Amino acid sequence: MGIAQEDIKKFEKNKSECDAIFYQAMEEIIYSIAPLLESEPKYKKYSIVERLIVPDRIIKFKVAWLNDSNKIEVNTGYRIQFNNALGPYKGGLRFHPSVNESVLKFLGFEQIFKNALTGLPLGGAKGGSDFDPKGKSDFEIMKFCSAYMRELSKYIGARIDVPAGDIGVGAREIGYLFGEYKKITSSYEGVLTGKPYMFGGSLMRPEATGYGVVYFTQAMLEMEGKEGLDGKVCTVSGAGNVALHTIEKLFQVGALPVTCSDSSGMIYDSRGVDLPLLKELKMNQRVSLERYIDIHPEAKYISVSEYPQGEHSVWDIPCYAAFPCATQNELNEADAQNLIVNGCACLTEGANMPSTPEAIAMFLSHKIPFAPAKAANAGGVAVSEFEMSQNASMQRWSFEDVDVKLKETMQQICKRVALSAKEYGVEGNYVDGANIAGFKRVADAMIAEGI
Repeated sequence: MGIAQEDIKKFEKNKSECDAIFYQAMEEIIYSIAPLLESEPKYKKYSIVERLIVPDRIIKFKVAWLNDSNKIEVNTGYRIQFNNALGPYKGGLRFHPSVNESVLKFLGFEQIFKNALTGLPLGGAKGGSDFDPKGKSDFEIMKFCSAYMRELSKYIGARIDVPAGDIGVGAREIGYLFGEYKKITSSYEGVLTGKPYMFGGSLMRPEATGYGVVYFTQAMLEMEGKEGLDGKVCTVSGAGNVALHTIEKLFQVGALPVTCSDSSGMIYDSRGVDLPLLKELKMNQRVSLERYIDIHPEAKYISVSEYPQGEHSVWDIPCYAAFPCATQNELNEADAQNLIVNGCACLTEGANMPSTPEAIAMFLSHKIPFAPAKAANAGGVAVSEFEMSQNASMQRWSFEDVDVKLKETMQQICKRVALSAKEYGVEGNYVDGANIAGFKRVADAMIAEGI
């Protein structure tokens, strides 16, 4: 039995106790790092895997707040501080009905390696609440954020834990959270990132993850000796912050993104999607993509109910490069087969773990460059660290300066991943390369600081 199988078998008994998606993430890491564990026994000696898969602490609390009708609402809040071997805990806050301890455990676990790959001094964490901002007034969101921060403030700090935004938590929510933190602590410090620019936010933070996804793809294609994105048709799923800014950067580099999607359906516009309209619909009006065809009737809208069973229509569109930017496990084996048959030359994950293990295996078996989320979507956390640096030094960097630093960071991550894959005998496998490089950096720090 190989070393990876031994470790997986060891944790099998706990599989029913942990969410399947967390187990999926853990299993991927263990299989990927098998060559490293075989060649460097110190990681087994110090029980790094066993120590790493258990969070340092799981914080769960009640959030009671008043809605506009003066009725008391109650939600559950979380913060999972997973590992701080490399620096203060760092990871987003997610406000969405699907949020629970298991989902945040998966996200926090992935965040450890994502942050490690940036080369920056950051640990891994995740948090949020099952609160749904959709349909809530600004005052209700403000009151919820204030109530949430009254509890969260006990566990965070600029050198302890620095949350950021995620699904359902944008600049508006971060602003309310930061305002409440100041009231509680009387401290004006960089305890949150993704803040509005007027009180310490970094330029380019909203764009960072999506832009970084494209920068990583460009670096990967160059490394693999493939054609770049200029003039190429690209498909993108999702219509949130990551998807919209991935589309924006694709247009800037000369590519032609033709799709986007939300929970109701997808848009296919062969001329290239109308980005200003998408931003208006999803960022300002916050309505369904179905409204897109009111303005562009020549485009095609396919509702979720029309999707073939077991497939997703975004991935049935011929493309050169695919960018899943919606949610976890949105791209399955059937979708991967459709993409490969239709000539897809590379895939880059914008969302967290959007591809199933079967889909990933199919891409790798066909030697199609596959950029995993923990490497490709690290641009957001990279710019968050830039924001922390600006706050600490009381400086403001220009948009251009941040963009240059982001591009350099994504190129370095790509190079680090590729070299790690080559060093451990899996050249061209960016999934294993990312897991090995991230694990090695965290594990070495854990060994150096003792138990």
